Amino acid sequence: MRIVLLGPPGVGKGTQGRRLAVELGGALISTGEILREAVARRTPLGVEAQRQMERGLLVPDDVMIGLVRERTLEPDARNGFVLDGFPRTVPQAVALDELLEERGLKLCAVVSLAAPVEELVRRLSARRECPVCKRAYNAVGAPSRDGVHCDDHPGTVLVHRADDAEETIRRRLEVYATQTAPLVGHYRKLGRLVEVPGVGEMETVYAALKQALNGGSRAR
Repeated sequence: MRIVLLGPPGVGKGTQGRRLAVELGGALISTGEILREAVARRTPLGVEAQRQMERGLLVPDDVMIGLVRERTLEPDARNGFVLDGFPRTVPQAVALDELLEERGLKLCAVVSLAAPVEELVRRLSARRECPVCKRAYNAVGAPSRDGVHCDDHPGTVLVHRADDAEETIRRRLEVYATQTAPLVGHYRKLGRLVEVPGVGEMETVYAALKQALNGGSRAR
């Protein structure tokens, strides 16, 4: 399956997407991780992305599309993937459709997770991240096994990201709402969007996500 997960920061896309990808036997593709890896490996697209970010600019659509194109061709994505963080704009959504059509494929579903702003602020303020693998945890709702170290890297202490300060969080949520409203409308107009409440226990949200996919998947 090929699935796009939409939703604001802190809504649980990474947590739910990781579980979904494992169950489906595909790859969880996070644009944040793609960018970090491309920059670290000094690929041509990574160099261009770094140049833009160092100037305080958003990574251009053509660079992001190129990175996603490369990542979706890797072996772990052959059986499908869950996209977290892409597309972010309508042009990116159109480019994703074109990219898949070139391979004779289509998106299976676009799932939008939503939660109240105050809940998102609470979650993000409690978020912790592994500095090695970038896996995200939440001290409130989804801690690591011991609450201090990464489950996958037991010797690594989880850190609180600088961009998870409350003022920064609220600004990020405002930007997300402004930038992605057209994207949600785009997929809703195409009849592809399925909406899932991102509030409640992880198991409850995941069950709702699976139910939405079972009713919303239209392509294989």
